[in-house]
Amino acid sequence: MSEAVLSRRNALLLLGVVVLAWGFTWVVNKLLLQHMTPIWAAAARSIAGTAALLVLGLALRRVAWPVKADIPVILSVGLLHMGAFAALVSLGLRYVPAGRSVVLAYTTPLWVIPAAWLFLGESIGRGRQAGLALGMLGLIVIFNPFTFDWRDREALAGNGLILLAALCWAANIVYVRAHRWATPPFELAFWQALLASAVLSAVAFAAEGAPVVAWNADLAWLLGYGGIFGIAVAYWAAVTVNRALPAGVTSIGLLGVPVFGLLCSAVVLHEPVSTSLLAGMALIVGGIAAGVIERRA
Repeated sequence: MSEAVLSRRNALLLLGVVVLAWGFTWVVNKLLLQHMTPIWAAAARSIAGTAALLVLGLALRRVAWPVKADIPVILSVGLLHMGAFAALVSLGLRYVPAGRSVVLAYTTPLWVIPAAWLFLGESIGRGRQAGLALGMLGLIVIFNPFTFDWRDREALAGNGLILLAALCWAANIVYVRAHRWATPPFELAFWQALLASAVLSAVAFAAEGAPVVAWNADLAWLLGYGGIFGIAVAYWAAVTVNRALPAGVTSIGLLGVPVFGLLCSAVVLHEPVSTSLLAGMALIVGGIAAGVIERRA
């Protein structure tokens, strides 16, 4: 009994690590743009994460050669989540504050609800309908048509890129739900990150040219944190937590990521936090929680 309680306690602590690591990653991603162009910043962080995943996987003896059945999920996660999501977020962060970005990016579960109904045949019960309505209301509050400057093309482009990133992540989640796993998720993480790093580097070279980087201590710790904690440690911890805790508990716990990310952005980057952003975040988080609770039931 004590071992079970301790195991659950450790799992909850690891869940806290994931929330802290991913929440602060949004500040790191914003700061990286002071040193590198957007797509190269995403590529460099991915390369650092790939190296960290390889070291962690070898240390845990959890690196496996993928089989043919693994290729679709490697492509899905590597291209849609680790690749497109990272690049679009990095591009959007040029024009959108980190706090606002993390709230918009975590609308992803809201897009999963209709997509899972359309492509997987999952039912949308009253709780999930209410959650979707709350989430949409949260977006309306954030994009208050009476206060948002619709003439600001950079703001429109930045917010649009973040929402497009959320849609890419949602598409990946829907596929992962339907995928029949042949190899455990963490064993494939290195290959997914390796694919993302190769694609991001190729796209960055084509779109932004050869990287021009002034290496210094600040850039080193940003890439180190983004790769080691933002990708490798957080991914390992998330997979471990998913095995130890019910999916509903994990999903609700991860709603702390946008909350902590918004707090870090306000404290570290001195970004203003408006009442509409806080209200919108509360509605979005509440909507996601409503959908998760119904799915768990």
